[in-house]
Amino acid sequence: MAEMTLVAETGRPRGSAASRRLRHAGRVPAVVYGHGMEPLAVSVGARDLRTALLHGSNQVLTLEVGKDRHMVLARQLQRHPVRHTVSHVDFQVVRSGEVVSAEVPVVLVGTASQVEMAHGVVEHVLSTLTVHTTPGQIPSEVEADVSALEVGGAVRVRDLLLPEGVTTDVDPDEAVVIATVTRAAAAGAEGEGGEAAEPATAEEG
Repeated sequence: MAEMTLVAETGRPRGSAASRRLRHAGRVPAVVYGHGMEPLAVSVGARDLRTALLHGSNQVLTLEVGKDRHMVLARQLQRHPVRHTVSHVDFQVVRSGEVVSAEVPVVLVGTASQVEMAHGVVEHVLSTLTVHTTPGQIPSEVEADVSALEVGGAVRVRDLLLPEGVTTDVDPDEAVVIATVTRAAAAGAEGEGGEAAEPATAEEG
């Protein structure tokens, strides 16, 4: 991911009333922390933050705080319950060579044709994956291929192809995607089974 620059203003007053005034002025309250520095209260432009995070919250950012420049990751994004705009953000200072943890979205790719033909459904049960890597290598997403999926089967963490240098501690047997039969299809199959059994009984009589 290419780094983007975000300018932060210091001297942010604390308290909910002050934070509301900042948001009304188009700014987002934030805290910068990490690598031994005292947590620093700052604010950033709401529009600039939206632009900086267009590719996800794992985007590596350069945060300008006065004369200092920090490589940071956005952590603990708090959002408005209705508008879903960011109302507060923590910026964690990181180093280019250190291994950090990140939550990465898991996206489904391919078509589960065999599941569709069996009138089954694909359930996406693990939507994010915790990975470990250096800040510049955090993937924007991890793909789960469902092309070979069958009803009763699953795509598990061990089946995910992680980029080189990216690891995860999540149980390799944990299901990411499962394929199940719908209630309607199951009921239909039971009905067909019952209809098939009746003629056999009649012939025996």
